[in-house]
Amino acid sequence: MAAVTQSDTIQIYRVYIRATPEAIWEAITNPEWTAQHGYAPLVEYELRPGGGFRAHANDGMKASGCPDVISDGEVILAVPPRKLIQTWRMTMTPELASEAFTRLTYEIDPALGGVTKLTVTHDVTGAPMWAGVLRGDSKSSGVGGGWSEILSGLKTLLETGQQLPFQSGPA
Repeated sequence: MAAVTQSDTIQIYRVYIRATPEAIWEAITNPEWTAQHGYAPLVEYELRPGGGFRAHANDGMKASGCPDVISDGEVILAVPPRKLIQTWRMTMTPELASEAFTRLTYEIDPALGGVTKLTVTHDVTGAPMWAGVLRGDSKSSGVGGGWSEILSGLKTLLETGQQLPFQSGPA
């Protein structure tokens, strides 16, 4: 996986996964799958323009003091299994919740040989604290490996059926 762009406001990540676009879509939008990769939040999507998005803390996050809803936003565009655009913000702390909503885009494109390209573009304009976390700058944030860790977990789960151990704790 490569971080194609990492600026102060736009972060773009691309990963190639030996899985169908439908499997990747399910792994991103279905709580049964999201509980198995990344930081294992339980997501809730209303997959229509104007629909809500919420990510709920898992038991480990709750035990460390996280609120039930750790991020929220609104669906802008949902074209299963190819594209999802949403607003997004982190609500784990009052400081993070005070940052602006960001724009998150998932693009899922078939490639050759049963492989699918997943491109994640996260516009973090107005959210400088969260931008560091998403880059995996755990020295400044104290948590997580950001999108690189999340997408590595997604790829591993879909290709092997195995979860990556959480290296950095809940984000």
